[in-house]
Formats: sequence, structure tokens, C-alpha cells
Amino acid sequence: MQTLNTTLLIIGGGPGGYVAAIRAGQLGIPTVLVEGQALGGTCLNIGCIPSKALIHVAEQFHQTCQHSQHSSLGIKVQAPSLDITQSVAWKDGIVDRLTSGVAALLKKHGVTVIHGWARIVDGKTVDAEGQRIQCEHLLLATGSSSVELPMLPLGGAIISSTEALAPQRLPRRLTVVGAGYIGLELGIAYRKLGVEVSVVEARERILPTYDSELTQPVAESLKKLGVTLYLKHSVEGFDNATQCLQIRDPHGEQLTLETDQVLVAVGRRPRTQGFNLETLELKMNGSAIAIDERCQTSMRNVWAIGDLSGEPMLAHRAMAQGEMVAELIAGKQRVFDPVAIAAVCFTDPEVVVAGKTPEAAQQQGLDCIVAQFPFAANGRAMTLESKSGFVRVVARRDNHLILGWQAVGVGVSELSTAFAQSLEMGARLEDVAGTIHAHPTLGEAVQEAALRALGHALHL
Repeated sequence: MQTLNTTLLIIGGGPGGYVAAIRAGQLGIPTVLVEGQALGGTCLNIGCIPSKALIHVAEQFHQTCQHSQHSSLGIKVQAPSLDITQSVAWKDGIVDRLTSGVAALLKKHGVTVIHGWARIVDGKTVDAEGQRIQCEHLLLATGSSSVELPMLPLGGAIISSTEALAPQRLPRRLTVVGAGYIGLELGIAYRKLGVEVSVVEARERILPTYDSELTQPVAESLKKLGVTLYLKHSVEGFDNATQCLQIRDPHGEQLTLETDQVLVAVGRRPRTQGFNLETLELKMNGSAIAIDERCQTSMRNVWAIGDLSGEPMLAHRAMAQGEMVAELIAGKQRVFDPVAIAAVCFTDPEVVVAGKTPEAAQQQGLDCIVAQFPFAANGRAMTLESKSGFVRVVARRDNHLILGWQAVGVGVSELSTAFAQSLEMGARLEDVAGTIHAHPTLGEAVQEAALRALGHALHL
């Protein structure tokens, strides 16, 4: 067996792994990256990017349908039709361009890429594609996989988000199991594409990890779109012969839902199987690998980043960790200690959370000011035909240090950068209130929320 020697060996070419490889290459660290599937990982190939592309297609089609019926904008069109095959091809084109770009960047920075499946021999040895790789540092970046339900094994009418993002044709009826961000993003997209959509959720409300005030506009949007919700319902199984999903209501009564497809979207778990990870006997944190503030595992010079290391399972967290690990290996002094990592739900409307929520601040015994500014009073939101939602700020009462931001509304995903930046820089309410925000923009609601917390919002 041929042996390859390197300083850094990375298993996994998703956002965390490929960013770590690029940064290591920039720092002159000999690096080998092993990826069994396409570069870019779940996020780029079957997650973040393709889902946002499909959401865009759905929104454009939905708006065109609205214009064909009644448009307050004065736009008149004939009844539109959709070629889902072309839509998927357009989405695939975006993914192909991005994966090609990642490959080019890795090549540019001298990273050796091995396309194949890795098998760990020990903390410094990995076999892949018929060759043995010896390394000084081993970085584990294998990501996560969809959680499957025993009573709903994938196959046929039972699909995961992977199949939902590459439909050959659209079903007439889709039932989504799980009302978290993945289930709702895809459920809303399918509804806007003309599919009858039902959502089954075991807990009492949608997006249960977010507070009810923040998710209320999303619930209202689901109702307006005609999405049927079955909250506090559990799933029993699926009958292929009758194409019926059996569910049980809060009172124990069994119901049957006729459906053409069932999308299982009940979460993700760290991918720890399939590459002989158990041979390292690393310390675990539940189903994830335990790491310290430098992403170091319990074995010296073995690192773990991204979804493999647990929550929050966000691509931008993995990227930041990957960059840091590369710099640590290069001898720089770094720790992973972000003030906040913004999380975004690309539902309709969008939801952003960064830093502490009012509930979290209260649980920690902090005396805080909480203020929000509605988009109903924002000119830019009105020009976007959106009046629902708000920006909310949480700040300490004694010194006005901002602890958290939340927002729900059209396009609020683009406010996440301003939220995270103000938290990282230790901004106070006066800093944001005193910053001149461009008009007309959604960002003015950020300034107005800070002004309202200080007692003098201008447009309320």
C-alpha cells in the first residue's frame, strides 16, 4: 500500500473541512483532504444552497400565480405553468458552479484532494482509496446525517430532504413530519409550488426551539398559504397500499392522512459511523464528539469541527472552527469563543436569532430591557408588500450592553450580519441608535428597536 505523508489530514469536505483546508494551504501547511462524495458536503450539495434555490423558485412561481389572479401592483399575467425539471436543472447548475469553485480554491492553495471513503487506523493513520495517509494532525469534519424514524423507513413514498430537493415531478399531496426549520422551509416551498401540504409535529407549536412571539408570523403565513398543521400529533406508520399516514392526536385517537409523499424532517445527528471512528475511543458528548475551546478532542492532535461536534449545527459555525484549527496548527493563538452565532430560518417570513432571547436572559437572572419595532412602520417593508414581523433587541438595563437580537419578516436573513457584528463588538443601545441607517431599508428597524429601548423611537 502506497503511503502519503502530510502535516494535516482532513476527513470531510463540507464547509468546515474545505475552509480548514483552504486556510491551512494559505498558511503553508501540507494538507490532504479526503471526501467520499462531492466537495461542499451536505450544505452545498443537498442542504443550504439547493434548498434556498428551490425556495426562490417557489417564491417566484407563487408571486406569478398571485399576479394571474389579483395584483395590487397592477401586474397582469396569464395562468403560469411550472417545468420542475428545468427548475431542478437550474438549482443543480448553481451547486455545480459552487462545487467547482471549491475544487479550484483547494487546488490553488496546494491542497491534495482524495475522492474516496476514509477509514481511520489510528490517530495519525488513515486509509483511503488504496493508500495509507500518515499525518501529524487529524481533523474530523464528517458533518451530520438526517435522523430516520423506525416507523417511517426511507424509500418509495417516504423521502428525506435530499429527495425533496431534487423532485422529478411534484406530488399532489405532501405530508411533512417535523415542524422545525428544515420541514417548514421545504413544506412552504412545496406549497408555493402548488402542492397540498400538511405538517405533523409532536410538540405544541411550529419551530419549537424559538419563542412563540417570534414564530407567530410564520404560523399566520402557513394558515394563509393553506398549509394544514397537526400539532401535538405523533406518527404511527405509513401504509403503502392505501398511501395513508397514520397519526395519533393528543387524545389518543388515530387519524389517517392520504398523501402521495411523506417528507421526514425530524432533525440531524452527528455522522460518527462508517469511517472507523470508534477505534480512537474519543470522549463523547452525547452523540457528538466532545471538544474543548480549541476544537481539540480527548486525543492529542485530533480535532473535530462542525456538526460532528454537536449543536449548533450551522455551516458558518463549522467554517469558523475550521479556519481556527488551521491557524492553531500553524502556531497562532486562538480559541473558539464567539459572543453569538446567528441562526436563520428561511421560512415565510424569515426568522433570525442572535445572542440571548428575552427568556434566556430572564433565566440567567439578568435585568434587561426588551424592545421591538414592527415592520408595519417600516417604509421599505411596505414597498416589499410586507407588513408582518418585527426586530427585537435585548439589552442590559444597567449599562445598555446589547445581549441579543431577534427578527421575523421579509428578508431579515440579511440583518443577521449586523446583529452578530454588534454583539461581537460589544455595542450598546446608544451605539446602534446613534448610527445613521440608510433610508429606506429594513435595517432602519434595527435602529428603531434600539431607539425604542431607549424610550424614543421616532416612527412609533
